[in-house]
Amino acid sequence: MKFKDQHIISMREFPREMIDHILNAAEKMEPIAHGKQKSDMLAGKVLAVLFFEPSTRTRMSFETAMLRLGGDVLNLGSVDASSIAKGETLADTIRVVDGYVDAIVLRHPKEGAAQLASEFSIVPILNAGDGAGHHPTQTLLDLYTIKRESHLEGLKIALAGDLKYGRTVHSLCYALSLYGAQITLISPKELRMPEEIISDIIARGAKIIETDSIEDAINDVDVLYMTRIQKERFPDAAEYQKVANKLKITIETLKDVKPELKIMHPLPRVNEIDTKIDDTPHACYFKQAFYGVPVRMALLGLVLGAIE
Repeated sequence: MKFKDQHIISMREFPREMIDHILNAAEKMEPIAHGKQKSDMLAGKVLAVLFFEPSTRTRMSFETAMLRLGGDVLNLGSVDASSIAKGETLADTIRVVDGYVDAIVLRHPKEGAAQLASEFSIVPILNAGDGAGHHPTQTLLDLYTIKRESHLEGLKIALAGDLKYGRTVHSLCYALSLYGAQITLISPKELRMPEEIISDIIARGAKIIETDSIEDAINDVDVLYMTRIQKERFPDAAEYQKVANKLKITIETLKDVKPELKIMHPLPRVNEIDTKIDDTPHACYFKQAFYGVPVRMALLGLVLGAIE
């Protein structure tokens, strides 16, 4: 299975065998991610982290992954302090940076930016989120979390919140369709999953249920995947205010759920999950954030040829 020198742009490129291979590789990385074992498998390698929009978990987990494997990190830092502020194009930035490093992690507000970057780069591009498009490494860590904390086979999962602009749920739906999951989509009508994505994932084997009520769905699922309503994705502030507080869960919401229900969230959260839920066995979002480290370690090891 060839990963070396491959770009990681979209989950639509991944057959199930490749996903399973990455998840298995991530499991072997966990002791290193926890600091219980040391590794220098990426010693002498340099990773460029080019983030054109804010991030905490994705950026830091990629940096942690590279450092845990003995590699080095070159960070773009503030866009305002770079040549981009002078008008340099993304293509030229990529052409320059790929001469310094062995791989590039790119996060960009414009959909399609990662694909564009891959057309100009001689080193692997790893898409860390492009606009409302794809976020494949988030999806892989989500799948890994589900595998470790629940189960992927025969999964019943509810995705709640911003399903229109949420790139995490778009990518996750494509991946879950490979496992024949039953997916319940919970959102206000204004934030409904785009029809073309629904049609596509049904064609790929997923079972879809749609509702605007968490209470109607939560008691029958194994995993509830909450997302925040993303103010920055709305072209109109008034439209954001209409839906800003429509979907929330509290301790009371969970009174009749399965004991083994796991609640996930890509973070950051705003007010869609009551903080009292953090102390229940259902809360899984902080573990989910950690799992980004072994998953991204596995991806870096694979695309840089350190593991097969």
